Amino acid sequence: MDSIIIIPTYNEKENIALMIEKVMSLPKPFDILIVDDNSPDGTAGIVKNYQKQYPDRLFLIERAGKLGLGTAYIEGFRWSLERDYKYIFEMDCDFSHPVEKLTELYTACHDQGYDVAVGSRYIKGGHVKNWPLGRILMSYFASVYVRIVTWMNVHDTTAGYVCYKREVLESIDLDSIHFKGYAFQIEMKYTAYCLGYKIKEVPITFVNRRLGTSKMNSSIFGEAFTGVLKLRYWHMFKNFPKRKRF
Repeated sequence: MDSIIIIPTYNEKENIALMIEKVMSLPKPFDILIVDDNSPDGTAGIVKNYQKQYPDRLFLIERAGKLGLGTAYIEGFRWSLERDYKYIFEMDCDFSHPVEKLTELYTACHDQGYDVAVGSRYIKGGHVKNWPLGRILMSYFASVYVRIVTWMNVHDTTAGYVCYKREVLESIDLDSIHFKGYAFQIEMKYTAYCLGYKIKEVPITFVNRRLGTSKMNSSIFGEAFTGVLKLRYWHMFKNFPKRKRF
């Protein structure tokens, strides 16, 4: 198997079984790595039951508690890089990201020569459904703000639906990633962009979760606002980012 999807979870019992079944039903096979932050609702237990059905394709990392989205992905990246996966994906568990678009993200990197593929709400063909207008505007203008500050030509800079080629993650010093919340997604894309990797945006329809509870809060947006300024400053004056040496 050349591809793995990293899915962080916290209290996703309403979604996790359906998500596993949906991914496993795709014509293109993907492995799944669930990184669970000690969900009190029993999410990890559901995953363990499905591991009996998919022992070679479904994997689980159980963590001590809520340690942040960024640290969950970094732990998943490290786990995946220790194996032979060539394409490593990020995806939410709540079906806000259309599962069927995994194959388009894969194609962008595998067949079209891109290094990073982003499921984008804010390019032609992309949409957002079932979000209040205020949240749509906040998210859209957050991405505009990031583009203005960083000069990065990515329209959906905060997107969490991403495919990375293995060499991209190998070249990033994951120990040096600064942010753990909303700004983590921005930092990862900006790092790849500054290192010269080619980024492709694939239009998706983002659908607000129907089951479970959103993990968004105001502090996450605050980290992103100040974090973007820091990223630009570090790039201009602190030789950020540095390519990892082996």
